[in-house]
Amino acid sequence: MSRADLARRQAELLQALLANGPAPEGFDPSRLRVEAAVLQRKHGRVLAYQRPELAEALGERYGPLFAEFSAGRPKKAAERSGAYADEFVTWLIEGGHLPKPKRRLVDRLRRG
Repeated sequence: MSRADLARRQAELLQALLANGPAPEGFDPSRLRVEAAVLQRKHGRVLAYQRPELAEALGERYGPLFAEFSAGRPKKAAERSGAYADEFVTWLIEGGHLPKPKRRLVDRLRRG
């Protein structure tokens, strides 16, 4: 297998795991869905660790809301976690899941 083929196959696998893409040839789609769900929950826990005030403000709603957000907007491989968290905060506010805070609180939530 050439390097180009390997890179293409790796990109297909990442697409399947991180962005709900189709299962690449040779992979079990049901197993990939399980692994994708595990990765999504792990990413949500990391974000909650980085932004504890956000997780605290949402309480029990944090997990389901993060799952909804990340299903529609998967994190890109080269994207910084902080930028992704900023988008999550914006999505929460625009969706009415968090009250529109004063500017200082928005900045604090986004910076972590």
